[in-house]
Amino acid sequence: MPMLLFLAVLCLAGSILAGANLATLPARARRDRIRAASNYGSVRVASTPERQRFRDRVLGPSVGWLAHWMLRLNPRQSAAAVSKLLVSAGMRDTSPYTFLAAKAAGAVVGAVVGLALGASMSAALALLFAGALGTAGYVFPAIIVGGRAKRRQEEITAQLPDALDLLAVSVEAGLGFDAAVAKLAQHMDGPLTEEFELALGEMRIGESRPDALKKLAERVDTPEVAGFVRALVQADQLGTSLGRILRVQATDTRLKRQAAAEERAMKAPIKMLFPTVAFIFPAMFIVVLGPALLSITKLFG
Repeated sequence: MPMLLFLAVLCLAGSILAGANLATLPARARRDRIRAASNYGSVRVASTPERQRFRDRVLGPSVGWLAHWMLRLNPRQSAAAVSKLLVSAGMRDTSPYTFLAAKAAGAVVGAVVGLALGASMSAALALLFAGALGTAGYVFPAIIVGGRAKRRQEEITAQLPDALDLLAVSVEAGLGFDAAVAKLAQHMDGPLTEEFELALGEMRIGESRPDALKKLAERVDTPEVAGFVRALVQADQLGTSLGRILRVQATDTRLKRQAAAEERAMKAPIKMLFPTVAFIFPAMFIVVLGPALLSITKLFG
């Protein structure tokens, strides 16, 4: 029994470590690129053919095999849809096959942990625990990536009015749209700035402005950015002043952000009602009615 419990804890810790490693992969990759660029020419990196051979021979085929079986078991899921989800979460460096392999590995680890926990009780409980923990391990990476994508979209929506104000001021001052986006990248940080930098890079390598902006709207996938892109594309086609369009879009997105904040504020009392009823009212009743109940029991006792 202690050995099975130790194995279960070890497998659970490995599953949590794998999920955390997947969630922090883009930040660590960006940090490694920045460190490599800063040390370029000053540090001699020794080649490690053994590690490369192990990665190419074992890890790569294992990831591909797990991802292949995941796609076969769930035909509705495709690598393109997974790639779109990862891009919306800001995890461009993560391959969709790596993500699918992580889901499969989480399911296997969860099933093993469930079997280890329920082996000492009964076969039915072992199968129940294996199914429950296997499902949890399968869903856990998707929950992490989905939550990250939602938070990133909320950050982009919150940053959009300020970014549009800066773009409008830059365009009205005489800068072109590309130069205004470059100025935006210099003075603002965040996921929206990263998306604008990527669109600017695409335009600089020959992509047309409407196509680059449409790709930006597809990556971000929010109504506010989609409306902004449609307005810019129409202004570019009709020859309308970009400064005026940007100013109108900034005002519109700011009003939408204010309305969304007011809506969340109106929902807050309703959300606070449930924890108030569940945790605060019982304690209040005990404090208020407790002495009276004690007096009544002493009186009739």
